[in-house]
Amino acid sequence: MYLVYADKQGQVYDHSELIGLGRSGDSLMEILEEELIPLPEGATLVSLPNCHPVGMDPDTGEMVRLTEYQAVGALMPQGYTRLMFPGYVKENKEDKLPLFGYTAVVWREGGFFVAAEASDEPHRWNPDNFPRCDLEKLVKDTVNQYPENRIFTHLSNCTLGYGCLTASNTFFNRWEAGLPVSYSCNAGCYGCISEQPDDSGFVSPQTRMNFKPTEDELVEVMMHHLQTPESIISFGQGCEGEPSTQAAIITKAMRRVREQTDTGFININTNAGLTDHIRAIVDAGLDLMRVSTISALDEHYNAYYRPRGYTLANVEQSATYASSQGVYTSINYLVFPGVFDREEEMEAMIEFIRRSGIRLIQMRNLNIDPDSYLAMIPQAKGEVFGMKQALEIYRAELPDVIIGSYTHVPPIEYQERRRQTLSQLKK
Repeated sequence: MYLVYADKQGQVYDHSELIGLGRSGDSLMEILEEELIPLPEGATLVSLPNCHPVGMDPDTGEMVRLTEYQAVGALMPQGYTRLMFPGYVKENKEDKLPLFGYTAVVWREGGFFVAAEASDEPHRWNPDNFPRCDLEKLVKDTVNQYPENRIFTHLSNCTLGYGCLTASNTFFNRWEAGLPVSYSCNAGCYGCISEQPDDSGFVSPQTRMNFKPTEDELVEVMMHHLQTPESIISFGQGCEGEPSTQAAIITKAMRRVREQTDTGFININTNAGLTDHIRAIVDAGLDLMRVSTISALDEHYNAYYRPRGYTLANVEQSATYASSQGVYTSINYLVFPGVFDREEEMEAMIEFIRRSGIRLIQMRNLNIDPDSYLAMIPQAKGEVFGMKQALEIYRAELPDVIIGSYTHVPPIEYQERRRQTLSQLKK
């Protein structure tokens, strides 16, 4: 498995002698054969700006830095979990990499291989299923159909400007679709993709919505989308703040929609810090809830999320309440090789999942500059297992919890339980 690197013009090469390395946390190391899969369809090879590739001499074991070239990584399509970062050294330690999820890539047996594993069925999130020519017409027709609805106009830019697949589903009228509702947030996430302070050193790749939608606008989008038994409408997207801050209009809109149709599922992607707001949303008819998290350890969680007016204990209370009411709950787990697989992180998260009734772990590669992130969070205290072994431990310790990447339609027994709970609430 040979080193992959690029010249200053972006031409990619495989080295004839040096072994390709990966990075876990701040450690460079060899990549095991069982950690490699062929470069998936939809993945993109990119150079890491101002980063030199590092390979290993197979005869001496010495690490060799190619100072005239750029390190190369792969940006993985959704549904794949990164196991290692590329092996690189920065030209300047103060430089920060753009907010992408770089994955280690090597040349092996005549093709590119990456340090990753498939974690979910990627069909519904394959960009090939989102043809641009169809999207442009659908966006135009939908915006013309609802000319006064600012949400559809906002989502048109998410779809055609950013290429967001969740937003695109709103116009395809299928699967999981996005319904942004909030321009404000009760967290100051480090490396937030929609809003950054001027002195952060990061550039946000998306622009947050700048208006408060009306109840009528929410109802219109929800009724437009909830047409099939597999339709999911989701509050909480990357182009907005925390949706539960708008609980007042969300709950009213949900009740109006459920008076008109029982079809499909209502989901919220949330940090779940505002427990009273989450309770109200659950009681108004929520079906699914995905809680964003990076750790079940207070010090680590607080360093990344920078919560305003809530704690990790509030997050657990929200998830536990939703689960107790029959809501199918999951976590949106922001995963970083060398941190996710730390012994203390795993022990804390496994117990959090057990206590709160989480049924699904959605693995999401954390898009952040590795050096900045590692400098911010607590140092490792126990063993670091490696991503592959860590995932095996999760599956063994939590046999009834699904490890995937996407929001799933809940099993029939959960749907029936939730219907009974909502029927009692209406009485």
